[in-house]
Amino acid sequence: MEYGGTGGSGGGGADPNDASDPQRRKKRYHRHTANQIQRLEDVFKECPHPDEKTRLQLSRDLGLAPRQIKFWFQNRRTQMKAQHERADNCALRTENDKIRCENIAIREALKNVICPSCGGPPVNEDSYFDEQKLRIENMQLKEELDKVSSIAAKYIGRPISQLPPVQPIHLSSLDLSMSSFIGHGPNSLDLDLDLLPGSSSAMPSLAYATLNLSDMDKSLMADVAGNAMEELIRLVQTNEPLWMKSSSIDGRDVLNFDSYDRVFPRTNSHLKNPNVRIEASRDSGVVIMNGLALVDVFMDANKWQEFFPTIVSKARTLEVISSGVMGSRTSSTLQLMYEELQVLSPLVPTRQFYFLRFCQQIEQGSWAIVDVSYDIAQENQYSSTSCKVHRLPSGCLIQDMPNGYSKVTWVEHVEVEEKGLIHRLYRDLIHSGLAFGAERWVGTLQRVCERYACLMVNSNPSHDLGGVIPSPQGKRSMMKLAQRMVRNFCTSVNPSNGHQWSTISGLNEFEVRATLQKSTDPGQPNGVVISAATTIWLPIPPQHVFNFFRDERTRPQWDVLSNQNPVQEVAHIANGSHSGNCISVLRAYNTSQNNMLILQESCIDSSGALVVYSPVDVPVINIAMSGEDPTYIPLLPSGFTISPDGRQLNAEAASCSSSSNATTIGGGRSGGSLITVVFQILVSSLPSAKMSPESVNTVNNLIGSTVHQIKTALNCTTS
Repeated sequence: MEYGGTGGSGGGGADPNDASDPQRRKKRYHRHTANQIQRLEDVFKECPHPDEKTRLQLSRDLGLAPRQIKFWFQNRRTQMKAQHERADNCALRTENDKIRCENIAIREALKNVICPSCGGPPVNEDSYFDEQKLRIENMQLKEELDKVSSIAAKYIGRPISQLPPVQPIHLSSLDLSMSSFIGHGPNSLDLDLDLLPGSSSAMPSLAYATLNLSDMDKSLMADVAGNAMEELIRLVQTNEPLWMKSSSIDGRDVLNFDSYDRVFPRTNSHLKNPNVRIEASRDSGVVIMNGLALVDVFMDANKWQEFFPTIVSKARTLEVISSGVMGSRTSSTLQLMYEELQVLSPLVPTRQFYFLRFCQQIEQGSWAIVDVSYDIAQENQYSSTSCKVHRLPSGCLIQDMPNGYSKVTWVEHVEVEEKGLIHRLYRDLIHSGLAFGAERWVGTLQRVCERYACLMVNSNPSHDLGGVIPSPQGKRSMMKLAQRMVRNFCTSVNPSNGHQWSTISGLNEFEVRATLQKSTDPGQPNGVVISAATTIWLPIPPQHVFNFFRDERTRPQWDVLSNQNPVQEVAHIANGSHSGNCISVLRAYNTSQNNMLILQESCIDSSGALVVYSPVDVPVINIAMSGEDPTYIPLLPSGFTISPDGRQLNAEAASCSSSSNATTIGGGRSGGSLITVVFQILVSSLPSAKMSPESVNTVNNLIGSTVHQIKTALNCTTS
């Protein structure tokens, strides 16, 4: 059917009177005859775009108007184009169906694929994580090889350069499920602490991998450990005259050195300097974990370090002297260990110990674990440290209580020889015994045990998770991610790879120190990272400073990168009885960072507090929220450490300070706060990058602006 045009060119017996009727003025259509259509089709096959001369010739031959000829060819070309498109669509649809079927068949086949080398299933993880997964597996294999090499070298008397293939050593995760030790009764508390890996991928291989201990050495170690155990038990169970209550407002247990010397006489100090300082403290508390689970943590160096990341920066078992009956740790176990203890500030050097750790079950449901320094030849490798310490018998008594709880009584007793001056900011805190004392160990232990108890709560209340985290598996995955963030943050303050802090700015009222290190650990961005930190003192109680940092409503007052935009908490996970122990997911109202969220964990106990945060992409954090494994999610955390300054308050001020919250840092004894500000910045993805003046300037400006805004917000501009 073709449009016939106007006037008389349409033909076909139209009534002329109709054209004069206004109501009948409609465009008429003319159906061509079969002969006309055949002639037009023949011409179209030869020339789909006829010129004007050809159209006029066809018009005369067929008795049609030139416009009718023109319109017919236009319509025919459009019709032909549509036919071709339909044919192409059908072909593409058929090809798409074929590819889909092949894809389904390949997926089904891959489910049954078996690796010809190991006989295991195929790897089906996202390729986004493949590189980091291979890296962590490589580190684990190196650790296993070092361990096997050291054992073999011990028996053949020479280093091992090559070993035949050995069965990989399975390093299981930390499983502190109380159901492993007590029944599944209605009153039993089930704690599955597999957040703590049994092997730490960040643990470097120490230089003293091989120790050749003779039977005489082991016998001597056993005697030293036995005597230390007897001393520890007396220190734990005896009050006066060995321990007296402090006359200060805190009422802490203070060791009576005269009584101690009479009960435990020694010829002289283990350290040569006559100005050796002695630190002794005792504290006790109830923790929500059973005794056998605690023993398992304490007797495994990797779990020990993972459990106390804020205190233990490095730990390793050098030699297992004895492992009890049938390898059980519940009867008696003796091992030689190495550890480094830290205060989370670059201004305080780590304390390094070679020591014997001896665990013995005293009675049913009661264990004693004692640590005592033991000198070995390799100790001179760490003679460059500015602090030399000798641990006298120290440790804890663990007593089971009903419903999966334990009472822990802790004793810390060390001799300290300072080779250099203690930084003025930390002098009072260290001399008070709070920096490395028993109170810090017990407070941290209580907080960490509460964290794992909260982890095992299977309920998923909407008011707790904000409706964003859909399941208990998502909550568990988020807690794993946040724990790794805190652990990486603590490692950045005192790197275990031997990197030293360099002072890059000290002209202002505070000193900025920085260190540059190559990031190769799984779960961290690849490249060179600069860690920069500074410590300041503020005349404000630590509890108030902690509340200021963790509250998302006050975050724009100190966060330079937020440009003073408001911040909203979109998810919240409680970590303990204190409201400040929690994990938060924050969203900043910044139009340039719509795809970025902030993962934050805040934690507080009687010894101090942390607020650690890291920016995370929305698609990446959704992996953790959905309950998937967060091991390979890259994090580069920054944050704050908050400690009491160690200075004494008067009784009235301390009462006001301690009444604000059940958990008070420093027990209300401290009037001021020591705040360490730590930033980590990815300088370059190139492993050969150096600390450039631009990087130093950026870090100085960032820390300087942050410190200035903190002091302004807290009205401490003159401190």
